[in-house]
Amino acid sequence: MPPSPDTTGHIQLPTGDPVAVPSPPPATGSADPTGITLAVLLIGPAGAGKTSVARYWAERRRVPTAHISLDDVREWVRSGFADPQSGWNDNSEAQYRLARRTCGFAARNFLANGISCILDDAVFPDRPVVGLGGWKRHVGPGLLPIVLLPGLEIVLERNAERRGNRRLSDEEVARIHGRMAGWYGSGLPIIDNSQLDIAETARVLDDVLARAIASPPQW
Repeated sequence: MPPSPDTTGHIQLPTGDPVAVPSPPPATGSADPTGITLAVLLIGPAGAGKTSVARYWAERRRVPTAHISLDDVREWVRSGFADPQSGWNDNSEAQYRLARRTCGFAARNFLANGISCILDDAVFPDRPVVGLGGWKRHVGPGLLPIVLLPGLEIVLERNAERRGNRRLSDEEVARIHGRMAGWYGSGLPIIDNSQLDIAETARVLDDVLARAIASPPQW
């Protein structure tokens, strides 16, 4: 008897190439980002609300959108997890680099298959090779970086509500927030969400993305 047909099926998915700079839909010429396939990198210090805003924004878009959280991917490592709170070392550095590369692969594959994505990471302006340079290598030049930077008192309050290894000391939060101030004058769009809730921040994010699509930031 001939072998039975493969009833499970097999769908060949497009491979993820580097992401090109997005353009407005040709039918309207509009830079409205809500219906465009995008790759967004949401940058900010611990306690800025990156993960909450990214998840909310992704859930409510008109087109399929994924939220890729660097911290979630990093915590896939269960045995041998290198927690930088116990001391920054080569292992923790390597695991962060591996997580960023994994997130980049995932983002390119989502985008190649018509699914937008938003990534979040605490990228420092004084480490361009590892930070923005790394994300450009992993995802492509079409990645749109946006900085979420509320005031120090706000990030301290939000960090205090965290649990587990994602909660940092006040001193570390203040140090990270101070380094993030270097984004001012960088040319990247910055959202101060000190007085905004998650929904309001997501609406501002759409406005900022519309401007970024019309005139992509140089980075």
